[in-house]
Amino acid sequence: MAFADNLKQLPGVSHLVALQLIDGEGKVVATIENRPGQAGSLAVYNHLAQLYGAITAEAARKGLELYAERAADAQAHPGKHPDIDRLATLVAAGRPLRVKQLFAAGE
Repeated sequence: MAFADNLKQLPGVSHLVALQLIDGEGKVVATIENRPGQAGSLAVYNHLAQLYGAITAEAARKGLELYAERAADAQAHPGKHPDIDRLATLVAAGRPLRVKQLFAAGE
């Protein structure tokens, strides 16, 4: 299935402003915002966090599957898709990231 089709199957993220990814030392290593160009990644990472409790190596492998053709493009063009690159690195390194959801006002 294509990335756009996979996104349609994921839970909505309109209630989120962003997700923070936190390493084992408690440092925020990335923020994925709910804005054009990042909303798809927000949905993928949020889904993975819901399923796995964190972005583990197993979760990262599933995420790469969800990114479908974009994962292949990321592999061919390192740096073009940093959120996908991060998942590939997690698969290799095996160091999980905790996820903190930042909710929209009133949530």
